[in-house]
Amino acid sequence: MAYSNELNFIYYSPTKIIYGFGVVKDISVELNAIGCKRALLVADKDLSTNTDLVKRVREYLGENCAGVYDEVLPDSGLHIVDKGAEIGRSLGADAVISLGGGSAIDTAKGIAILLKEGGKISDYEGFQMLSRKQTPHIAIPTTCGTGSEVTYVAVIKDWENHRKLLFGDYNIIPDVAILDPELLKTLPPKLVAATGMDALTHAIEAITSPQREPIADGLGLHAIRLIKDNIVGATKGDMEKRGMLLLASNLAGIAFSNAQVGLAHAIAHTIGARYRIHHGLANSIVLPYVMKFNNSVVFEEQAMVADALGIRGTNDKTELGLLASDAVLKLASECGLPTRLRDVNVPENELMECAEIALADGAIVYNGRAVSEASEVLEVLKAAY
Repeated sequence: MAYSNELNFIYYSPTKIIYGFGVVKDISVELNAIGCKRALLVADKDLSTNTDLVKRVREYLGENCAGVYDEVLPDSGLHIVDKGAEIGRSLGADAVISLGGGSAIDTAKGIAILLKEGGKISDYEGFQMLSRKQTPHIAIPTTCGTGSEVTYVAVIKDWENHRKLLFGDYNIIPDVAILDPELLKTLPPKLVAATGMDALTHAIEAITSPQREPIADGLGLHAIRLIKDNIVGATKGDMEKRGMLLLASNLAGIAFSNAQVGLAHAIAHTIGARYRIHHGLANSIVLPYVMKFNNSVVFEEQAMVADALGIRGTNDKTELGLLASDAVLKLASECGLPTRLRDVNVPENELMECAEIALADGAIVYNGRAVSEASEVLEVLKAAY
């Protein structure tokens, strides 16, 4: 795919990335390397309740652990961030360490803002609202999909109004990402699948974005190859494949942090907030239909996706783009995930309202095909129903 002579972009990825089985044991070394001594460990409540991961990481930190805040729920809320910041401030924390999925990492990003700036997290909704680097943050993902450990975005739910708020700023990108496949050992197969499909959505939407650029393309395409080759085996417990999926998530995260995401995410933010559908699962369901909707405009880019998915047999790029969407749907099915909105109890009579909300989501600006009417979003929702 040729790039325009007017190609002009900034690529930014400041996070130090550490990958390997068992590398989490060196967490104190990394904390000291960024000049910090007392970290607030921010963790998913489920991890604390059902695994020993929080206990282990706290032990690895030793005296460098100021305390643990393990009240993060799926779709973390504004009040959860505000409370975490109060606890971190009372403990004199000079850094945050997140342990968990995207909700834990995004919560820690919010806490990092408040430890530096004060106030409530809702004060900072929007993009580029900060003028300085925030509290140091080491992110330790325990799922293989969000890529939040390397992105400039945090998504926090406003539970009262049933919507997700976006916080985007290069000053909240974590300083260090520790990718330890051993931490994925207890991840349930359905979560492996859903988070892996989330990573696939990140990669595909980055490649088809109007802001796509060569570096993000390279990272996104390799992420797609890794996901295609490893996601099914990863759902069956193969730890090496889970490690490759974790790495793919990271690559896709860097890709979309530079090139952005589009309509699939706008819809996923909407239905996830309204109906408490896992973000990765929501993306997985709508992605094939967004790809079909977009194909008339970004067929060349989606032909590249088809190639990364191993699709052969034709040189027709329009056909390849459609075949890519079929392959994504098949992959989700092979992982045992629902593939229709009706399967996750989205009410059919509320699709238009969902379309109107999704149209106002910031991600829609970066969709590969311009979307200006709620009726266009509704077209995708009906196809996915």
